[in-house]
Amino acid sequence: MRRTLTALAAMALVSAAQGAVERIEVVERVPFAPGVTFGEYGAYEKIRGIAYYALDPRAAANAFIVDLKRAPRDKKGRVLFSSEFVLLRPSGAQPTTLLYDVNNRGNIAILGQVNGRSPAYNDPTTAADAGDGFLMRHGFSLLFSAWTWDVAPSAPPAAGTPAPRPLVFVPPVAKGVKGKVQNEFTVNAPTDVATYAGMRGLTYEPATSNDPHAQLTARARPDDKRRPIPRSAWRFVEPELKGGPGRVQLEGGFQPDTIYELTYVAKDPYVTGAGLAGIRDLLSWFRDHPFENAPAPRNVLMFGISQSGRVIGRMLHDGLNVDEGGRLAFSGAYLQVPGAGGSAGFNSRFAQPTRHPSMMEEHDYPADAFPFTSAPSRDPVTGVTASTLDKARDKQGKLPKLIVANTSTEFWNRGASLIATTPDGERDVAPADNVRIYGFMGAQHYVGRSSKRAPFTACVSTSDHYLPMRALIVALDDWTVNGKQPPASAYPQLADGTLTTVADYRAIFPKGFGLTPPAQNLREPRLGGVPSKHGDDYETRVPTPDADGNDKGGVRLVELQAPLGTHTGWNLRAPDTGFAWATSRFDGSFVPFARTEAERVAAGDPRPSLEERYATRDAYVAAVRTAAERQVAAGLLLAEDVERTLKENVGLYDRILARDSADQSCNYLYAQ
Repeated sequence: MRRTLTALAAMALVSAAQGAVERIEVVERVPFAPGVTFGEYGAYEKIRGIAYYALDPRAAANAFIVDLKRAPRDKKGRVLFSSEFVLLRPSGAQPTTLLYDVNNRGNIAILGQVNGRSPAYNDPTTAADAGDGFLMRHGFSLLFSAWTWDVAPSAPPAAGTPAPRPLVFVPPVAKGVKGKVQNEFTVNAPTDVATYAGMRGLTYEPATSNDPHAQLTARARPDDKRRPIPRSAWRFVEPELKGGPGRVQLEGGFQPDTIYELTYVAKDPYVTGAGLAGIRDLLSWFRDHPFENAPAPRNVLMFGISQSGRVIGRMLHDGLNVDEGGRLAFSGAYLQVPGAGGSAGFNSRFAQPTRHPSMMEEHDYPADAFPFTSAPSRDPVTGVTASTLDKARDKQGKLPKLIVANTSTEFWNRGASLIATTPDGERDVAPADNVRIYGFMGAQHYVGRSSKRAPFTACVSTSDHYLPMRALIVALDDWTVNGKQPPASAYPQLADGTLTTVADYRAIFPKGFGLTPPAQNLREPRLGGVPSKHGDDYETRVPTPDADGNDKGGVRLVELQAPLGTHTGWNLRAPDTGFAWATSRFDGSFVPFARTEAERVAAGDPRPSLEERYATRDAYVAAVRTAAERQVAAGLLLAEDVERTLKENVGLYDRILARDSADQSCNYLYAQ
């Protein structure tokens, strides 16, 4: 049964804050995880609804939304749009912290990484969808909504299987606007037909069908000169799925080791920044209003992983965390693996949110741009001094409290060093007082689960940074509600020698055990729009390795305090997939220590063996427990997660010792 709560009705219950949510429509209200109770917070429910927005292009809070003034308006001069939302909350009427998860390419992300289970069909419903119930047991209400449009459709489900329910935004359109759109793409194997949109995304299609003036070029490396491919040698092809991204077919086929770029004129760009404003205004509405017989939340937080973390970074950069009433829409935010922070993209003309620079492609779609640091720093090229928070204060001068966490992989592939150095990479810049920065050393972009080397040269890193992430989410809530200080920032720095150049890293990294470091990391392109001309790249640094090849500085995960091998933030691409010089976008590497001194000597491995480090299995168990207890004392691991840490690490120890020394596969990494 659909129910509508208008702004006028809400005003009868609570003084309505100035905002852009016109009304809320409830379309579904059902139990979540029926039969399950989550500690003191009891049973949970799911509410699915639609929020209707009206943005005033003349309002100061909306001044930085690109092309908002070009969108169609109603008789009152407002831009209208809507978005679907999903709310999980305790069934009992009790105040909780509202935690907004910025969906990633339409998909709910936080449940998979924090609770350990991604909801089936992107529709949290069952007890299995709750995972271990962590967020519910800790009293969070979870809110998700649609904010981006470039989500590629999924293949039709098998008979009897529910269809996925991605959260896809339909934004306002800047009608009549035209511009050039560039699409860089690569292939991992020879193919006649290729999709030219971003990863699992959509792109702007040509304004003219089968555009005869479109250009396709090829080059081996990002900075190489583009080689035009004759228009007669390729053609546009219909999407594989209705509503999906367009494709191109090339005579002789597309080949690995080549960057292709398709350029043409598109029209009618989406006002993508409206999606960010929609997040702001939905949070402002929930912050102030009782909803469906429950009180307003005691606290409002945001959380975002990867692309979603960069969304929060862009909101802060453009002041879209401050609502039309001049108040903070959220009191704190956690940006997980955002790389250099996300101060670009998401709010530009012809922006494609799915695209972001990797080592080898999409350098013309900025994910980050100066300023990168939360405290003011100076760009020596332009002479401009600025910070990411210059527009983020509310009318009383307050800022939200922020946690920014990257893994070692973001230092290699996403410019993470820039959030705490000058743009030339020469000096450290300490974070602002309201910001904590953490580096999860030895971890990769997401916790690895692949038991295959392909399409890379090494097995993936096994470090589990989701456990300190759980602790920091609780710490952020405590910080914003009770003023309890979270753990001190811990990240690689130039001053203490834990941050260095790639050349120094290669010189220091131990040799002779099967890993050769890459010759470069991603240097953030210096751009001025979408698309744009390249200038001098920003200078990025990487963590310094120790004698085992494990990164120094930052948060010392249990896996590095009681190591079983070398965990890196990089993994080189396999030559048969092309670009053997480049690293994986998201994956690190792991190579275990030799089990015995005899094995170590025979292999010529310079790293001490497991036998030398831990005399017995009990000695290793004790080392892991000591490391875990040290993390608990530091506020970087919850007591409830100590046993999980022990199980994961000791399990890997047992599998390494049981493995056939001649077996070079990655099958031993994870329990079957």
